[in-house]
Amino acid sequence: MQLFEHASTVPITSYNTEEWQKGYRSLHHEYEYWIDEVEGEIPLALQGTLFRNGPGLLDVKGQRLQHPFDGDGMICAIAFKDGRAHFRNRFVKTEGYLAEQEAGKILYRGVFGTQKPGGWLANAFDTRIKNIANTQVLYWGGKLLALWEAAEPHRLDPQTLETVGQEYFDGVLSPGAPFAAHPWIDPVSQFDQGAPCLVNFSIKAGLSFTIAIYELDVNGKIVRQHDHPVPGFAFIHDFAITPNYCIFFQNPVDFNPIPFLAGLKSAGECIKFRPDKPTRVILIPRDTASGRPQPIIFETQSGFVFHHANAYEQDGEIVLDSVCYENLPSVEPGSDYRQTDFEALMPGQLWRFHIKLSEQTIERNLLEQRCCEFPFVHPAVAGRRHRYIYMAAAHAPSGNAPHQAILKVDVETGVRQLASFAPDGYVSEPVFVPRSHSDASGLFTEVHGAEDEGWLLAIAYDGQRDRSSVVILDAQNLEQGAIARLHLKHHVPYGLHGSFTSECFAPEG
Repeated sequence: MQLFEHASTVPITSYNTEEWQKGYRSLHHEYEYWIDEVEGEIPLALQGTLFRNGPGLLDVKGQRLQHPFDGDGMICAIAFKDGRAHFRNRFVKTEGYLAEQEAGKILYRGVFGTQKPGGWLANAFDTRIKNIANTQVLYWGGKLLALWEAAEPHRLDPQTLETVGQEYFDGVLSPGAPFAAHPWIDPVSQFDQGAPCLVNFSIKAGLSFTIAIYELDVNGKIVRQHDHPVPGFAFIHDFAITPNYCIFFQNPVDFNPIPFLAGLKSAGECIKFRPDKPTRVILIPRDTASGRPQPIIFETQSGFVFHHANAYEQDGEIVLDSVCYENLPSVEPGSDYRQTDFEALMPGQLWRFHIKLSEQTIERNLLEQRCCEFPFVHPAVAGRRHRYIYMAAAHAPSGNAPHQAILKVDVETGVRQLASFAPDGYVSEPVFVPRSHSDASGLFTEVHGAEDEGWLLAIAYDGQRDRSSVVILDAQNLEQGAIARLHLKHHVPYGLHGSFTSECFAPEG
């Protein structure tokens, strides 16, 4: 059976809207099985566990959610051992998930459009936030954590994926306190005698907004923390790190809370993009030896950023590669995300920013015009100079479309490689797994051999078969297509982010 259809054989309009829509269905069942239907071969050297998170429920007992980002988190674990792979999925058993499943109806307003039944009277002045734990999942310090940026993490059993409870890091976080869903692992932290550390942030709302920085040692203990007030409304989803800085893009948006408090709109529907305002870039030094470091603020052209690929320091400047949008489309009340008009929207594209510290200026240039998202780099180059970026991308080289391909960009030579799964395939974020062995902590802290020596792991939904597959690509040769497709027995709803650990959590036998 052919593993790969070359991109040139697929028409430019490469997707079928009805097939794409089918990927936005709840997966109500929790499975556990060895994957027996394998096309190609799983590399014997691929050992460890891929964890993925995303909204697994798009409805509550038949009551449809208004936006997929309001869906309850579902963790998938694909454990690789001796040329075989085991699949398991479990919902994060949050307080809100359990309450709604027992009640059989929607009990909470969603951030991105979902309202409780009963109109504005049933929603007015209800500002409760349901922790949906649906964005990222990470194994760190012996704990598997499901993350959602507006509340505390949930701890899971990495072997079974059963929910253990909420994680407060020995009381450093208070109940309900946010802990963002985009942590970075500094592979060689100068503040930890060269040991790895996890860096994360939170946005705390109040009379003003505050960025809190957290740094965790390899045992999962918060060893550094500092807070910084931010002027204006802070809509920040992701950030980047270097050895000395945390970098934030403060997107130019306004928030009018009145329709939300009145029960007329969700919080997300009250956000308005302001193209007349600049994007603010906030640099926060990581060194806390002499007290709380003071942020450095720059301004650049208006635009919107969800995700950053990586950043590094070089010759008195910070180089940052990010996926940028010309604007943020409004979330309209009553709109149906399944009816997205891709051609009417501007695509996300890969841009490079040169933040010149001494001149306090920013220059930017376009690296990749193809529609792309979910950038990923070798974990050992986080915060250091990188050569390769891997992304989910559109099949066609221009325009906006669903992600049907995995794109590799060599930022030094400009060479591109593309593995397209069009016309029937729709792909998730590609997770890069180095071929080299990890260190004693189970982390990949050094580049051994070539930076692209490894595999890319992604989940691809097949609209024709109405099933999903775990696809494995050789990161050095995407043009040959998938070297293995692990066909699941069911579909997996389109997910968000994932991570890989060299620890294998496959069952015995």
